[in-house]
Amino acid sequence: MFGLRKTLGALFKSNQADEAWFMALEEALLQSDVGLPTTEALIIALRRAAKLQKTASATDLQVLLIQLVAELLKPLEPSSNPLLNAVPLARPEVWLIVGVNGAGKTTTIGKLCHHFQNQGKSILLAAGDTFRAAARQQLQEWGLRNQVEVITQDGADAAAVAHDAIQAAISRQSDILMIDTAGRLSTQDHLMAELQKIKRVIGKILPGAPHHTLLILDGNTGQNGLSQVKAFHAALGLSDLIITKLDGTAKGGVICALAQLLQGAEKPHILALGKGEGLADLIAFNADTYAAELFN
Repeated sequence: MFGLRKTLGALFKSNQADEAWFMALEEALLQSDVGLPTTEALIIALRRAAKLQKTASATDLQVLLIQLVAELLKPLEPSSNPLLNAVPLARPEVWLIVGVNGAGKTTTIGKLCHHFQNQGKSILLAAGDTFRAAARQQLQEWGLRNQVEVITQDGADAAAVAHDAIQAAISRQSDILMIDTAGRLSTQDHLMAELQKIKRVIGKILPGAPHHTLLILDGNTGQNGLSQVKAFHAALGLSDLIITKLDGTAKGGVICALAQLLQGAEKPHILALGKGEGLADLIAFNADTYAAELFN
């Protein structure tokens, strides 16, 4: 987002917003991965608002743009965010964590553990990435770091791990069970089918579960992230998203493109944004705050 802020900083310090100013704003939005349809819609709405309020002041247009983007993002903000100490949907509350390779799933699970422990909740983890021993080891390291038990099996498939983990969570009366899964491309049909199997198994063992089907999305993927959301949502019925790696990218506008894409759909909500490597660098999503950060 830093490159976008630098460009917009110069634009919003301009004296007047003429046609060249609007063209420069459009280019800045496109470069930040807001996407063409969303950019065009925002520019049209901004021109309309400027005409209604009879202003050509760049400072005034900055305020209007922040308001327009906040309105666009509001439907993605959950009404009850579990990161803000919401009442659990069940006990155990089961989280199925999915995403492509390298999106930051395991690291995000570690941050979620830290966050929920600060709320006084008991956590259990399941190492459902049965493809890579390194992934299980990484999850176990996060478990040690957070003093959380990790359910793992050698040679078992992910559905069997999920089955045993749910039984363990029930017997231990855990508040939250988070089930990690192997990273996979959304175009790998057999691997997407495996996720569907895991979700079916979870629902048979514990009706109503998983209570959160969470996609971890790398903020650096830009517009490619839209196809990931569409594919995972079509296969699994996502309930939530967490966008990672937003601390050093100029692609933060992709969240605006997501809001445009998901309009009118039974949409997942954005629970949080990852803005660093630290355990505390997982920030609950707020549309007003994000819009202000994006354009200030």
